[in-house]
Amino acid sequence: MLNVAMISKWHVHAEGYAKQLQALGSVNITAVWDENSDRGRNWAEELGAAFEADLHALLRRDDVDAVVVNAPTSMHAEVMVAAANAGKHIFTEKAMALTVAECDQIAAAVRNAGVQFCISFPARTRPQHLFAKQLLDDGLLGAVTLLRIRNGHDGALNNWLPEYWYDEQQAGGGAMMDLGCHPMYLASWLLGQPRRITSMFNYFTGRSVEDNAQCSIEFENNAVALLETSLVTYQTPAAFELYGTEGTLIISGESVKFISKHANSPLQGWITPSRLPKEQPLPLTQWVNSLLNDEPMPFGLEDGTKLTELLEAAYIAHRERRTVEFKRSGGR
Repeated sequence: MLNVAMISKWHVHAEGYAKQLQALGSVNITAVWDENSDRGRNWAEELGAAFEADLHALLRRDDVDAVVVNAPTSMHAEVMVAAANAGKHIFTEKAMALTVAECDQIAAAVRNAGVQFCISFPARTRPQHLFAKQLLDDGLLGAVTLLRIRNGHDGALNNWLPEYWYDEQQAGGGAMMDLGCHPMYLASWLLGQPRRITSMFNYFTGRSVEDNAQCSIEFENNAVALLETSLVTYQTPAAFELYGTEGTLIISGESVKFISKHANSPLQGWITPSRLPKEQPLPLTQWVNSLLNDEPMPFGLEDGTKLTELLEAAYIAHRERRTVEFKRSGGR
């Protein structure tokens, strides 16, 4: 049995994570800390867990083996370094931190303590995206020339996100820091090392953070990624397009089709795959299974740092209205 503490209910996914842990049957939620004491105390009561007003007191508890971090993104470095130093395993909501320097601090603490770390990258568990990676690995698309991903909803347009979601000091950004994480980490996973990035962020609802955003990224393999995200689009089907010199993959919602000069098809045209790769468990479940059953740990420190590298550069490009170049070593 794994004893887990929930660190903040700030993130909109926090409640879902708690329910997912409870449903596993192999986890006890033993304690809660929240930067908002009233919210944390109420949530602890709902979960039947202890509430600790002091984070370090929570991290000293013997009945806490690991923590799930849903604190404001601006607090991630402080919270996760403290958790690692206390010997607690870490699962965190994206983004890992606001800067690569903060990610490096977290990574150093995790490695020094010998604890396990996982970040939530659910799009990398889905059959359609696993299929995209399989096509690339098998060479069926040739050399990639263009990747386009769209991910959006109407949370800011129709006001169903909490108002603090638009507080830049807490969240670190808007649409790109939230929904934009998914296209960002998919692009990093599929295309590798970035070379340069530009951004166009828009403030459709007049809030202090962007609610409509697009980034263009050139990678070292000469592929270009167009990553689009929004909190102001009504009924937005997710879109994923991957174009190569020898094939094309189109994903729209649950629909998948591809064409390749290497595909064995008597029709010599677009193919709808009859079987996709098996869906993987959600990252939180994989984290628990890794801790309890010594299974491989997915989505680790390097993955989280690469995401933050893209996000940090995207916001610099927006603020300074310029193209930001990356160094091959992973900095700027």
